[in-house]
Amino acid sequence: MKRRILPLLLAAVLLADIPWRASAGEEDLFSPARHYEEQFSDVSTADWFYENVKALYELGLANGQNSCALFAPEAEITAAEALTLAARLRSLWEYGDSETGPALYSGDGVWYRPYVAYLQSQDAVGQEFEGGYGRSATRAQVAHILAHALPRSLLEPLNEEAVAAGYGGGTHIRDVGDAAPYREDILLLYTWGILSGMDRTGAFHPEETIPRCQVAAMVARLADPELRIRLDWDAAPGRLPAEAALKDLVDSDGSFYAAPASISEIEADVRYMLSRGERLLALSYPPDSLTRENVRQLMDAFLTAMRGFIEQTYNEVQCSYSLLTGTVLLTFSSSLYGDGEIERYRAATMDCAVAVRDSLWENGIITAGMTQYDKARAYFTWLCENCTYDYAGIGAEDSMSHSGYRAFAEGLAVCDGYTAAYNLLLKLEGIDCTTRSAGDHIWTVADLDGTAFHIDTTWGDQADTVAYRYFAMTEADAMARFPEE
Repeated sequence: MKRRILPLLLAAVLLADIPWRASAGEEDLFSPARHYEEQFSDVSTADWFYENVKALYELGLANGQNSCALFAPEAEITAAEALTLAARLRSLWEYGDSETGPALYSGDGVWYRPYVAYLQSQDAVGQEFEGGYGRSATRAQVAHILAHALPRSLLEPLNEEAVAAGYGGGTHIRDVGDAAPYREDILLLYTWGILSGMDRTGAFHPEETIPRCQVAAMVARLADPELRIRLDWDAAPGRLPAEAALKDLVDSDGSFYAAPASISEIEADVRYMLSRGERLLALSYPPDSLTRENVRQLMDAFLTAMRGFIEQTYNEVQCSYSLLTGTVLLTFSSSLYGDGEIERYRAATMDCAVAVRDSLWENGIITAGMTQYDKARAYFTWLCENCTYDYAGIGAEDSMSHSGYRAFAEGLAVCDGYTAAYNLLLKLEGIDCTTRSAGDHIWTVADLDGTAFHIDTTWGDQADTVAYRYFAMTEADAMARFPEE
């Protein structure tokens, strides 16, 4: 997938819209019109988006849903709602009031029509959302809407060099290809400091829907230059410093579900917990809604989700619960280490992996110009050459050979030890990866340059040789090894 972005192109786009009002008084144009006094009962001061939602309310850009007592931060935003926010912001800039501009247009009884008509009068939007105003908007659609909310000369291209280098070099925003919808609008939001991405490589996820809390953050940054993000992207995205911890390898959008009811919600809770360096989850279901079997299924589902983060070392979960109150307390641990040892071993595993990574970079085995595929192959080679399968550890659940630590420190492992060590090395490079299993075997599934590959370091280690046929397999090739599955 090609990545092309030129500073000259960006400059041309940024100068394309000349407003009638000068930008010198930008801070005066977006002065609070009212005071926020906790009007939204579903927004807490502990929420990461609190200040953004507060800013939107005080500027008159957001009034909430239903009775206006709710902001619904995790609800998917619709195209109509996103267009309304953009229109209010535009009106605030043009008239000093968020409703004056839309009020000039008739809505024929449809609440969002005046806002759409006003944006159309400003050439900020066309007819592209006709027939879909009530549908959940994709992230790309919201980017398109917000990129045209204000005259572009109001927005400083503070990340022009970072975006040009990161996107143009194929190291960042890799999921926004040349054919991606509203590509230029997305890149402009990164350039202006409105977006930083969903992970260390700046991934955008253009086709996914987007919750209202994230849109609130984007609009707040458009309105307040002090909130904009200066990107610090280097030539080796995802390379964490030596002092980084395992929690820094986990990307979370901050979503937590107190009563998870789907695999995606369980996975979100696991990410939420791990990204905070915690190993305890407190869940709360409606009273008398759970059975012992439900709790058992919940424990199994969380353990399955945790296997995707095999490098985190957790492979057990203890549970305390009350069927009467619906409370469930999950505590994750490792069968290999005692509670007093687990954090010491986790830190030691990270130190070992960082040392391997730094050695490969220092010796030129891995370089900034390499693709993710090339880096993953280099780590595959290193692990297969520096680790030996521990036949004595087969079937011994308490064997340290099940850990990434032993793979690094002693060069001994069984399949989950190989996979834990390998996934940790990949994540230190900012490469997204998880696990796949069949029977008693587990291996890696990694996203390399936008393509998912199955990688089995255990089978790749063939005594005195490295079997590269087990690197970058298709799913069909990987599963063909287990016909019973």
